[in-house]
Amino acid sequence: MTDADFPPLFNGYASAGDDPLTLACRAARDGTEAGLVIHDIAPVTLRAAAVFAPDVPLHKAVIMLPLCALGFQNALGVLAPPVVAIHLGWDGTIYVNGGRCGHLTMIASTDDPDALPDWLVIGLHLDLTPLGDDGGTDPDRTALYAEGCGDVAASDLLSGWLRHTLSWLDTWDNQGIAPLHREWSGLAHGLNATVTLAGQTGTLLGADEHLNALLKSGDETTLIPLTRLLKDAP
Repeated sequence: MTDADFPPLFNGYASAGDDPLTLACRAARDGTEAGLVIHDIAPVTLRAAAVFAPDVPLHKAVIMLPLCALGFQNALGVLAPPVVAIHLGWDGTIYVNGGRCGHLTMIASTDDPDALPDWLVIGLHLDLTPLGDDGGTDPDRTALYAEGCGDVAASDLLSGWLRHTLSWLDTWDNQGIAPLHREWSGLAHGLNATVTLAGQTGTLLGADEHLNALLKSGDETTLIPLTRLLKDAP
């Protein structure tokens, strides 16, 4: 397995089997600079975690979850055969040909929406090969190489994810959220369907201008902020 070729502003190392998300959060707490990427490419999974240093309050910085998801979708879209469909769940789930194939996780140094976080880590977990021969126990779950992507090198996908994420960061800095919202809306999984997000179930109507979810239950529409997707640091 070849090493990933990191784009400018990113650098890192392979974790040799240890959990990249745990290591990245630990490094962030210890004061590492933004751009650190820790990864673990195994035959079954691709795991990676990137450290960011937002210069905006947390309620704005959490746009990094859908932003990094768009970066992943764009990267896989370039590498995968044209017939492969890649969609994004609002909660960070990655769907390939309609099946759950992986997810993104977001962790920050604070959970105060108005505070400026010292750091924010985005973790990526992608199933490359099926966990077992029998998919009957979880028929909605799939793996990248089971969906016609056997020629996609995990190292190339990791590099592509970072490059496209960097491009979306530049777009966000210069054009704001609107381009991200347009792109995400065309790739969103579960629109107008019944979903459960952050413990609430309803019909996903889409997202507001800040990419917070709009969930309808009965006659009531509830806004679920992206901050609800923050996880506790391992």
